Amino acid sequence: MTTSKPQTIAVIGAGITGVTTAYMLARKGADVTLFEASPYPAMETSYANGGQLSASNAEVWNSATTVLKGMKWMFKSGAPLLLNPKPSWHKYSWLAEFVAAIPKYRENTIQTVQWALEARAHLRSIAAEEGINFDREERGILHFYGTKAEFDTAAKVTDLLAQGGLERRAVTPAEITEIEPTLKGDIYGGFFTDSDFTGDIHKFTSELAKACVRRGVTLRMSTFVSKVDTVQGRVAISSHPADEARGARRKKDAILTEEFDKVVICSGVRSRDFAAHLGDRLNVYPVKGYSLTINLEDEANQAAAPMVSLLDDNAKIVTSRLGKSRFRVAGTAEFNGYNKDIVWNRVAPMLDWCHTHFPEMSTESYQSWAGLRPMMPNMLPRVAQGRHPAVFYNTGHGHLGWTLSAATADIISELATAQAA
Repeated sequence: MTTSKPQTIAVIGAGITGVTTAYMLARKGADVTLFEASPYPAMETSYANGGQLSASNAEVWNSATTVLKGMKWMFKSGAPLLLNPKPSWHKYSWLAEFVAAIPKYRENTIQTVQWALEARAHLRSIAAEEGINFDREERGILHFYGTKAEFDTAAKVTDLLAQGGLERRAVTPAEITEIEPTLKGDIYGGFFTDSDFTGDIHKFTSELAKACVRRGVTLRMSTFVSKVDTVQGRVAISSHPADEARGARRKKDAILTEEFDKVVICSGVRSRDFAAHLGDRLNVYPVKGYSLTINLEDEANQAAAPMVSLLDDNAKIVTSRLGKSRFRVAGTAEFNGYNKDIVWNRVAPMLDWCHTHFPEMSTESYQSWAGLRPMMPNMLPRVAQGRHPAVFYNTGHGHLGWTLSAATADIISELATAQAA
């Protein structure tokens, strides 16, 4: 009796999406090789995000309200949403498609929340099965609002999320104080999602990568993939050591080309270039987000910082408590190309926000970070086969990479292993 050989599948990108995809493929019996230019997993956009696994934040941004706010904020350097008006075909074609997707706001929001709920269940299962500790806090997520108008708008979103299967409940200022006593400021009301939770994405992804190795995945860290080609029904991956990419001249013998049955591209903002070379259109745009990790260095600061995860819809800021001594604050959306510069005018409003809502918490010690979210114009990730039957995409998750990754990894791994190439 003969047994068929497992399919060889390359995964490009070891962020949360790529590592989760490699893990799901390995569980389904594939022979997986995971390529990553950085020396370690989760060193780019998956390094220091807001920490939320938030089905309650599944509303897509495609609305006239968002467009109007963006126009209003365009020339305010500290605005939650910032657009560099400098002409760029990529940027303006993306924005045109963003506006064109407004009629699908309801449909896409419901789809996103359904994926988020599925992903939460998968992630809990994976963490339990693999024994992954990632500073998880099962305390829910609280959205809060300063005005009745903001609260009423959120109530409509709550109804829409309910159509996707998510339960979140309205809470009064008194209930908000009970849920999170450290939160200060003028608050009209809020919505609380008991079932959402938080954690450290970098820890989770790093530990999941170790689980991948235990399941037979080959990790190719510090390996830059320069090209993906299709060859007689298979794919050829050309790569070289990542440090070679910095040199003006690259030795030809440093380039290694290997063939695989299939490839899954999970390369974040680089996915667009791979897709174009392969004949697929993937209009991913890099939307920069910031985070601050505040060090809570003594018991007084630890007591002054919130334990419950928060989302301020007006400021577009989210928070997570990462263990005893770290507090993560993240947010903003900046359309400024492939630029990861950390600008003080973007950091300062986040610090001011902390001083307003947590006046007894010191922000003297913190680390700032910026990452590029790979975002599609309709706010839905691309989870599909490409034109070539051996090429698959799992990318473009935007600000919900961690929230959606376990669901989309399950979907794409099922597609990629459904039949032999």
